Amino acid sequence: MYKLYDHRRDRVRDALGLTRKKLYHEHYALRDVSLSVNKGETVGIIGTNGSGKSTMLKIITGVLNPSSGNVEINGRISALLELGAGFNMEFTGIENIYLNGTMIGFSKAEIDAKLQDILDFADIGDFVYQQVKTYSSGMFVRLAFAVAINIDPEILIVDEALSVGDVFFQNKCYHKFEEFKKAGKTILFVSHDLSSISKYCDRVVLLDRGRKIGEGAPKEIIDMYKKVLVHQLDSTPSEENSFNRNKDRSSSEGKKLWKDRMSINPSADTYGNGLADITDFCCIDNSGEITNTIIKGDSFSIRVRCLFHEKISEPIIAVSFKNRMGVEICGTNTMFEKISTGEPEKGDILTATFTQDMCLQGGEYLVSLGLVGYRNGEFTVYNRMYDIFSINCISSKDTTGFFDMGMETTVEKSHERND
Repeated sequence: MYKLYDHRRDRVRDALGLTRKKLYHEHYALRDVSLSVNKGETVGIIGTNGSGKSTMLKIITGVLNPSSGNVEINGRISALLELGAGFNMEFTGIENIYLNGTMIGFSKAEIDAKLQDILDFADIGDFVYQQVKTYSSGMFVRLAFAVAINIDPEILIVDEALSVGDVFFQNKCYHKFEEFKKAGKTILFVSHDLSSISKYCDRVVLLDRGRKIGEGAPKEIIDMYKKVLVHQLDSTPSEENSFNRNKDRSSSEGKKLWKDRMSINPSADTYGNGLADITDFCCIDNSGEITNTIIKGDSFSIRVRCLFHEKISEPIIAVSFKNRMGVEICGTNTMFEKISTGEPEKGDILTATFTQDMCLQGGEYLVSLGLVGYRNGEFTVYNRMYDIFSINCISSKDTTGFFDMGMETTVEKSHERND
């Protein structure tokens, strides 16, 4: 529980006991959370921002003391939380390696034995003999990660730390992580990268607003997390799928929109001439749930609803996918698909559904929608929405490039004979 004060003077008065009046508001970052992790397990902790994930790890590592309850730890911990915490900027890289190792509880002889592994992993050359304050941010995190990961802990705690450095260093980090797992180390893993959670974790814990609301197999808890993201965890199941339930509610209440259950981009670039509008849209997974998260290999749909304010001949409804760098990866439209949209009149609504299998690699992708056409012989944009929402593809296995073509790979062993 954190004490939140309206004024700094209230903190001082409360600390000195100068008043009996309660001068603070109570904020519970965690409440009534119990968790057991067995030796050799890899346990993931997921949840939205502010759910208490980092607070839990700080309590386990001793950075914070719990307001109530207790923590029991059997084993030596190395934590990849705030990389570089405890580094002295005036010391050289070598001096900081010994400083951090000593803080963790290692003797000089033990650090001597690990020193070359740390230097090889960090790969910052002779800069390790320079003061840390002269390092670039990339060099700093490489050294900090190398120190934390090569100390050989019995328990490894990782909080979003595997994405530091360039792509080659990230690859090295994941290889080291896999080595720890194969060696039977105990790992607590906090990440927003659901693909990594699905791939590496034996069990997953879901936190929401400081409480534990789920625990179990990765796929089961990730599905629950998808509902938390769109505030639909308590929705009651029905024989009809979620999309049809939303469609019925939309028509009966006149206010509920599919996009209200999506996480959308508030600063998306939208424009058009106003003769027709994209009024609603959503992404639907293979169980009929409206969501921003799709499992790799599953079928899913993008649904787009368009309202016409004038008669328009053969409007084109489009959808496209980009990566985080803005590179357009794939897309289609009703014209490419050879689907006639006719001549909708004023007040008419067209709903297009684009259904496909998720063949993209694990990661986050930006989705753009378009309503265009040819009016009086000229290309016309009626409504366009660039990067209006994102789709997070959860994958337990990725290949090279943007797409997974579903290759089946076999290897046969034989022995050369000298006939």
